[in-house]
Amino acid sequence: MAGMPWAHRSLLASSGFLLLLLGLWGGLIPFVGPYFHYAYTPDKTWDYTTTRLWLEILPGAGAFLGGFVLLVGRSRSLAMLGALVAAAAGGWFTLGTVLSPLWNHNVPLGGSPASATVVMKIAEQVGFFTGLGVVIAALGALALGVVLAMPRIIVPGPRSALLEEEETTQPIAN
Repeated sequence: MAGMPWAHRSLLASSGFLLLLLGLWGGLIPFVGPYFHYAYTPDKTWDYTTTRLWLEILPGAGAFLGGFVLLVGRSRSLAMLGALVAAAAGGWFTLGTVLSPLWNHNVPLGGSPASATVVMKIAEQVGFFTGLGVVIAALGALALGVVLAMPRIIVPGPRSALLEEEETTQPIAN
């Protein structure tokens, strides 16, 4: 992205960095959250389940990967791929628990907030799934918009035969 304007590069880099952090948060908070009483059931530290894999680790890895591609990507198409992966990961975080009964015999996956107070239950829902997913999807969409707004850089190369043929034809005089 050497020919990209500075503002576009910095916006993609900052979006990529935030996506890296949010992907790490989403993938690691189910394992370290119980240390400070911020957890979903099962509220045990470093307890691996397939539910955590499908609803937290994989979307966190997707957001991390999308952010990494936005940080180091050198082409427009690679940056577009990173933004799309990040936006999809955000959608997965947001809708994964809602859509999980479709593949789990009508039983929602993800557990329930482990806190006792209503405010902490809402904070856990927002921090683990819904709010995290919305922010990741918004950053991915922002990065995708920046990539799509960039002008395409056409590299000069050998001229095609069609262009050469157009130059040799003469217009018909009236």
